[in-house]
Amino acid sequence: MQKIFSVITALIIGFAPVFGVNYEPDERINITVYEKINPAIVAIDAQLDDGVSAGTGCVISKDGVILTGSHVVEGCKDIDVTMYNGIVYKAKILAKMGKNKDLALLKIEPKTPLKTVSFGNSEDIKVGQKVLAIGNPFGFYGTLTQGIVSRIDYTKNRIQTDAAINPGCSGGPLLNSAGEVIGINQSIYNPDNNISNIGIGFAIPINDAKQFIKSANLAKN
Repeated sequence: MQKIFSVITALIIGFAPVFGVNYEPDERINITVYEKINPAIVAIDAQLDDGVSAGTGCVISKDGVILTGSHVVEGCKDIDVTMYNGIVYKAKILAKMGKNKDLALLKIEPKTPLKTVSFGNSEDIKVGQKVLAIGNPFGFYGTLTQGIVSRIDYTKNRIQTDAAINPGCSGGPLLNSAGEVIGINQSIYNPDNNISNIGIGFAIPINDAKQFIKSANLAKN
């Protein structure tokens, strides 16, 4: 009887993985970062005279301050901000930087405190490190992509990455494996007018954004 029980126990243990999900360590990082950060990422639709400018933003304060790219809201008449759960708010522009820096701060009036992102230190970035991006490419809200830091452009002060960044991702976060924002996604190398993503994207170092927020007298919660 003891022998039969031992055999049954061995079979149960042997087939245990079938009844659970075994993620690889790298997958667990992606899942953890996404589930932690995505509630603090928003979709931005700015109404222009000739259409809509779509982008992404990062919630940086519980009372509704959002960091994004200034080109996303340049020349807009009206701004809709869609939260990860589908709630839509109207936003106003608090501050903008010049074209070179390409950063802006928006404000919404949420009914409850919001989830916020955490900032890393862009001076610690190394070529070859893993990065993640969350954005709203072509209206596909809450899209996660991954890649590496491909290059650091010290002359133009940009982080180059092969993590997929497409139209609608501007203003979204470039994240390290700890889920900290190390850059604000800005643009892609675009030789074919948005026909394809060729794996060359650029982000503004987050330390620039920190200085911008400080100069605007808006402390991150």
